This record gives sequence, structure tokens and C-alpha cells, in this order.
Amino acid sequence: MRDKSGGVDNRKVPLDSAVVAEVDRLAKTYTDELIAFRRDLHTHPEPGREEFRTTRVVSDRLETAGFAPVRLPVGTGLLCDVGGPGLGPVKAALRADLDALRVVDEKTVPYRSSRPGVCHACGHDAHTAIVLGAGLVLGELATAGLLGNRVRLVFQPAEEIIPGGALDVLATDGALAGVEQIFAVHCDPRLEVGTVGLRAGPITSAADRVHVRLTGPGGHTARPHLSADLVHALSTLVSQLPLALSRRVDPRGGLTLVWGRIQAGAAANAIPMEGEAEGTLRCLDVSVWESAAELVPVLAHQIVAPYGVSVQAEVHRGVPPVVNDPFAIGLLQRAVEATMGRDAVGTTEQSLGGEDFAWYLTRTRGALARLGVRPTGSTRPFDIHQGTFDIDEHAISVGVRTLVGAALLANDDD
Repeated sequence: MRDKSGGVDNRKVPLDSAVVAEVDRLAKTYTDELIAFRRDLHTHPEPGREEFRTTRVVSDRLETAGFAPVRLPVGTGLLCDVGGPGLGPVKAALRADLDALRVVDEKTVPYRSSRPGVCHACGHDAHTAIVLGAGLVLGELATAGLLGNRVRLVFQPAEEIIPGGALDVLATDGALAGVEQIFAVHCDPRLEVGTVGLRAGPITSAADRVHVRLTGPGGHTARPHLSADLVHALSTLVSQLPLALSRRVDPRGGLTLVWGRIQAGAAANAIPMEGEAEGTLRCLDVSVWESAAELVPVLAHQIVAPYGVSVQAEVHRGVPPVVNDPFAIGLLQRAVEATMGRDAVGTTEQSLGGEDFAWYLTRTRGALARLGVRPTGSTRPFDIHQGTFDIDEHAISVGVRTLVGAALLANDDD
């Protein structure tokens, strides 16, 4: 938008029909390139803390577009502002995650993973292509005088591991300086392509790892009364601790503890001297999440006290729940409706999966949207974190339009 003197008016750029038409044109212009870019990442996946090639190819493309990306101090991941110093301050940020999973790629496609045991089975390759594409479109809009303030692109490493890469970003000086809202999309194979699932409030869960270890004197299974029946104590603990927790926290918090590994003993007629169990603690409410970590060791000691064994119980903090800000969700809805129509707006369920986008929302408001990636008409059940996971690549353009619209509206917000 130009002011009366012919200069760029950095105060407001409304998402009117003319701007929407330009966003649509630019998104179409970059579609083929972004699909090819996503496929290249899919062929060359890198797990958390190892995203060196991924960081480099993203950085190279941004530099080619005339931007000045800055690599994070940890060595992978980068930040990049769209729009030069002549524009207003950074008000909005768009986030992508770079890392792949240690999962075998089971697909037969030309872009199948070339790295054994590593695969983009969660859609982070698409997230990266989408934020890159949004940056390219916003850069064109800035050149045309249609970007009121700068927009920060955040390409974070290590979303899939703990502690996650969001904390690396937040530890970087000035990473969110001035950012009033941050947005992200996450692939969802339950939603049909062309749909963007929105939900205000909790959309993901807190996710912590729980580890308990029991020790005792050991002994013969014929004389448990002369020893401590450690296996019985362990089985009691794993069955009773989830129930006890549910009675000590607000049930509206949606807390659940599920065990994934239990190990004890090596012989049928010997009571072992130690045993352990590991699981995940998930919760939809921040206050309940905070209190549960203190309750786990207390309740574990109380449960095994009658059996004469010792217990060490630890909760390893993962991520808090993603709690979408209602204002930011409203802005995303306006962006989707403006760029793709009301039919593109969908709803989404709460998930008990963890997502370290939550850490950004401890510093500023924002929202995570679910991006439909299921091919139109497909009824084949598949999910993220599976070796068969893939997307309908039309979703990339949907994601670009969504995030560009959100950035423009966030810049237009007073």
C-alpha cells in the first residue's frame, strides 16, 4: 500500500480482494518448486540435532531470494526476517520444524527416503516447504509494497526429541523480540486436503516421560515372605499409579499415564533385585501438568511401601500443552476464509500428542492449525509416525495461503 507521498505506508495492509488475488497468484507460481523442495527433503531426511543439510538447503534458497537467514547457535535451524529495514517491526512469526523421525520408510515412491531407518513420517518436510513458500510469497508482497511489517520465519531443529528445538530458538537472543503472534501448521491425515482444522484452547497435550525403578534383596520364589516380592510390587505400582494420579488432580485436566516398557527378572523361580517401568504422562491442562510431576514420586512411594522395596520415581519434563489463543485462532480463521473460502475452515479434536510449539506460547500468543493432507475421497486409514505416511501435496499450497494470510492480518492488527 502506498501513502499519498508515494512511499510505502507501513501502518496497514488490509487483506482485501486485490491482495488475496496476488497471494493466490504467487502461491500458484511457487507450487511446483515447493513440491519439488518437499520431495528433496523427504529423500534426504535428517533426525533431530543432525539437520545440517536441511538447514543448508533452506538457507541457500532464502539467500537466493535476497534474504539474510541466520543460523541458530546450536548449528542447525535458522531465523530469517522477510522485509527490509524500511518496513515496520516484526509483529508475526511463522514456524516450521526440520527434523525427521527414526522410522523406516515403507513407501514405494520416487522420493522415498535414501537414509535407512530415517523418514519424514510426521510431515516436517511439508511444514518446512510451507514456511519457505510463505516467506517467498511475503517477500514478493514486500517488494510490491504490500507488506506492512517484517515477518520472521522460524525453522527450528529437533521438534521430535526432548529437550526440543523450540527451546534452542527461545535461548537465541532476540528470537521472538517484538513478535506479538506466532503461527504454525501441522499435517493431519484425518482431515481431507483443502481443510484447515482450527480449535481454540488446548489442541495438544503436555507430554512427559515417567521412569520408576524398584530395588529389593531378591530371593527364591518359594519363600517370598523372607524377601520382598519385587515383581508383585512393580505390577501393583504400574496398575495403581495411573488410578491414584487421576484421583489427586482435577479430572478436567485430562491426565493420563500409560506405560510403554516394564522389565524385571530373568528366571521364573527367582525374585529379582530390581525392576523398572517407563511410560508417558500426558495432560491437557497446564496447572494439572505442573502438579502431576510432584505427585508421581509421592504416590509411588506410598503404593510400594507395604512390600518392603525401595522406589525411585522420576518425571522427565517434555513439553506443556499447546493452548491456542482465541484471538489468534480467530485471525487464522479469517485468513483461511479470505484466501480459500469458508468451506476450507474445519474443526479438529484435542490430541494427547505432544508438540513443542507450546514453548513459544509461553512467551507470546499464537496458534497451531491442523492441515488436512488426506487425499480427496481416500478412506485408507493411516497416521503420522508410520513408515507409510505421506501427504496429498496440494496441502502445501493450502498451508502457504493460510500462513501468508495470517501474517498479513497480524501485521494489520492494532
